[in-house]
Amino acid sequence: MDTSSYLVLSFKFQVLLLLAVSALAYASHHGHPEHHHHHPQPYKFGYDIKDHHGSQHRHEHGDGHGHVQGSYGFTDHKGIHREVHYVADHHGFRATVKTNEPGTANQDPAHVKLHSNAHHAHHHDGHHHGHPHHGHHHG
Repeated sequence: MDTSSYLVLSFKFQVLLLLAVSALAYASHHGHPEHHHHHPQPYKFGYDIKDHHGSQHRHEHGDGHGHVQGSYGFTDHKGIHREVHYVADHHGFRATVKTNEPGTANQDPAHVKLHSNAHHAHHHDGHHHGHPHHGHHHG
């Protein structure tokens, strides 16, 4: 066998081998796909962090059947806090928020109960708002 015949035969063998390997790879990937359906599993997680800026936390658990319950919140170094307790299930998402954040008031928008104990502080900036100024004005 001369060199050119050997090279042609070698090339044909390499092409045939490449096609065979490709066919095997395709068949193993597309022939009988394995379906790995994982059912939801119960879970639970949480964390608590505290430092010089304040504290924050989150805790949640699910039963594996679509019922999730949890809470999260924070308290800053000034004592401002928010605590959220929530439930998500076949009735939808519901939350209760407890806070003393300025500008909040008790309300119930969109299945969220907001309980505020914010102090409605009056601003003392040196000006008297709402009080008439009784003095003498010289012109």
